[in-house]
Amino acid sequence: MYTLLRPHVLHRFMSLRHMSMAEPQSLVAKCGVRDPTAPAFLTFEDPRAFKVKSFWEIIRALGVFRLCSFPVLVNNCGKLMTFTKMVLGERAFSMVLRPSVYAQFVAGETEREIAESMQKMSSLGLRPMLAIPIEEDLGESTGERRYEDNLVAMLECIHMSHSKGWSENPMMQLKITALLSPELCVKLTSLLRTERYDLNLLVKAMEGEEITFSGLSESENTHFLCGLQRLNKIGEASANKVRVLVDAEYTYINPALSLITMAMMKKFNQQSAWIWNTYQCYLKESRNLLCDAIQTSVDQVFCLGIKLVRGAYMDKERNLAEKEKRTDPIHESWENTNESYNGCLEIMLNLICEKPEHYMIIVATHNEESVRRAVTRMLELGIDKDSSSVCFGQLLGMCDHVSLTLAQHGFSVYKSVPYGTVDNTLPYLVRRAQENRTVLQGIRKERDLLRQELCRRIREKITGAKKNTQK
Repeated sequence: MYTLLRPHVLHRFMSLRHMSMAEPQSLVAKCGVRDPTAPAFLTFEDPRAFKVKSFWEIIRALGVFRLCSFPVLVNNCGKLMTFTKMVLGERAFSMVLRPSVYAQFVAGETEREIAESMQKMSSLGLRPMLAIPIEEDLGESTGERRYEDNLVAMLECIHMSHSKGWSENPMMQLKITALLSPELCVKLTSLLRTERYDLNLLVKAMEGEEITFSGLSESENTHFLCGLQRLNKIGEASANKVRVLVDAEYTYINPALSLITMAMMKKFNQQSAWIWNTYQCYLKESRNLLCDAIQTSVDQVFCLGIKLVRGAYMDKERNLAEKEKRTDPIHESWENTNESYNGCLEIMLNLICEKPEHYMIIVATHNEESVRRAVTRMLELGIDKDSSSVCFGQLLGMCDHVSLTLAQHGFSVYKSVPYGTVDNTLPYLVRRAQENRTVLQGIRKERDLLRQELCRRIREKITGAKKNTQK
């Protein structure tokens, strides 16, 4: 059973909480400057990390990354794909997209295709974190039937993640707005400014009790109860089998998502962290939100799993803040976001060092310096690199030079793996491309390493052909 933090650990946590504006220079290098204490193997400069990729995979990655380097294409990819689909027709469009962009970022559609992708990933020492590309934003709600269908898909994802044996400690991603309307989440977020909802009541509602939540209309309350019961089925199916990482979304619904996730944690995270929450470090309030979550886990007596990301909705968040004439919730600079990320990482690693069975984190980033910092601190704190308490995560088809290097040195590395039909994954791919445009446009290093590996293979072919000719 989970126990409260020991006094000296709680004191350390409170000290870390007050580091909200600055980090000790002894632990955190200035942005852009390589940490001299970082392990020598973490250079991420070796093109041999791609030696496991086929010739076609290297060519495909170079082509896709080249297209992604043009902002005009990334910014208008949704419109371009819709136009191309109209001109070519659905079948021809699928034939063009499947072997290129789709194959680069999606595991497949059928169970056989997905299994082949997973087996190859396992052979590289990487672990899949399955992600069903279903989510909703305001104005996209289609009713209870759609949410029930999404629930069936989520339960199948849990089953696949657990039963296929693709990795140790399987994980999957979950968007709550696939099971609960974003409109209700907006309403709950607004109510949370004045109302305080007891986590115990949410747990009772998950278990089928007819709870009436203040501030909601009768229809809203009914939908909320249905949504909580759907999430309860997710928790029951995944507990002791698959770790479910709940994605953060937009600031206008995140407080509601966190409330619901905390209720799931209270119910299902008694012995270990099976439900995790996501914290977006590009938000100015991210460190305070993380510290509040840690305190809640202590007060409510449950284990805490954290997915730490920089964030992906920057443009929309800033535009919305400007439109509503409120303070921009995003950090003013990349350096400030880095400080926020590194500060949250430091807090979690210190807690994991003290109580690894009760705190877990996935360092979900494509930023090499953050990965180096995490590995360096793990070594300094004595956290095992194959510990289930700390793992790393990147998107499928991106940042493979980081993922493969970490995996080759024994760290736990997960790749976020979407799957589904071309039509179902297309909106997901468009959103991810636009949300990660800065990452996509800045993967020059990965392109350079891919080119080096391609040139090496061509030279070997030419050299081999010459030797055969001479014989």
